[in-house]
Amino acid sequence: TTGTAQPRTESEWENSFTLKMFLFQFVNLNSSTFYIAFFLGRFTGRPGAYLRLINRWKLEECHPSGCLIDLCMQMGIIMVLKQTWNNFMELGYPLIQNWWTRRRLRREHGQNAKASFPQWERDYHLQPMNAYGLFDEYLEMILQFGFTTIFVAAFPLAPLLALLNNIIEIRLDAYKFVTQWRRPLPSQAKDIGIWYGILEGIGILSVITNAFVIAVTSDFIPRLVYAYKYGPCAGQGRAGEGCMMGYVNASLSVFRVSDFERRSQPRTNGSELFGEAVKYCRYRDYREPPDSAEPYSYTLQFWHVLAARLAFIIVFEHMVFAIKTLIAYLIPDLPKDLRDRMRREKYLIQEMMYEAELERLQKEKNEKKKKDRAHHKEWP
Repeated sequence: TTGTAQPRTESEWENSFTLKMFLFQFVNLNSSTFYIAFFLGRFTGRPGAYLRLINRWKLEECHPSGCLIDLCMQMGIIMVLKQTWNNFMELGYPLIQNWWTRRRLRREHGQNAKASFPQWERDYHLQPMNAYGLFDEYLEMILQFGFTTIFVAAFPLAPLLALLNNIIEIRLDAYKFVTQWRRPLPSQAKDIGIWYGILEGIGILSVITNAFVIAVTSDFIPRLVYAYKYGPCAGQGRAGEGCMMGYVNASLSVFRVSDFERRSQPRTNGSELFGEAVKYCRYRDYREPPDSAEPYSYTLQFWHVLAARLAFIIVFEHMVFAIKTLIAYLIPDLPKDLRDRMRREKYLIQEMMYEAELERLQKEKNEKKKKDRAHHKEWP
């Protein structure tokens, strides 16, 4: 047969199913946040030379204050409204189903039907646990871990909201398991399976995304470059109070209103507001003024900011991964005394197996000698 190889064991099938479901849910739920953080407003062009979809529609831009505010609002909605809705649905769905079952039983067996049933039959009329067991609970926690860590630089309240949600959800799940679901069948598990690898992957991804959020989405690097290179304190090796004077003006470029495309030209010249026609306006970018030798080309400050952003990403990632490796080395998964006991137990087991094997070989050798002697005695 052709096609992909089928899982050989149930454990392999569960790992494959878990990974595919996680990737589907992760892409579905995080696509909007990744778009806002890294793509929104990045490819719109500039005034007078906007990039348009099908040469007609102008692409969406960030708020004038930057894309970090949009990302923060999106994360706030996810961590508050989405988690509240999930808790409501987790408890509300079995409550409604059980209410409908009780209503049907009262209609079929009378008003006191539930009291006349034995305990096992009343438990049977509760909602069965879903076919995938705790898979949905694991998936919800892993996705929440992703939301909490991947864009924590843009929304620092995410861990606190996740903690509050989990405290509430523990009690809601306890109530659901005890009163709304049938008693689940217990089963043994060696560990959490592929979820551990998924958590490791999210941890690595969170370091990378937070580095890009700080360097690209926020104004941290442009402000730092201005303070040390272009501000009042440039060349002094410090960035204290007053070093950011003039930053807003330095982060805005000049545009001549007459250079607008025909389809983008303003409806009025601004004379009714300012008393005279507006000839120049400002926009967020690092470009040359319209009267320069290369109008609207990138300035040297743009390339300084870009180089600083790339340098920050590399330094930040290596530093965090180095700290992570150091902590993992200093705090091992197994304590030293437990590891020593496990090694001793393994050594004793191997020694017992060696002695048993040696005893078996000695026994087989003795039996062979006895057979040889008996064989020689048969000859006259």
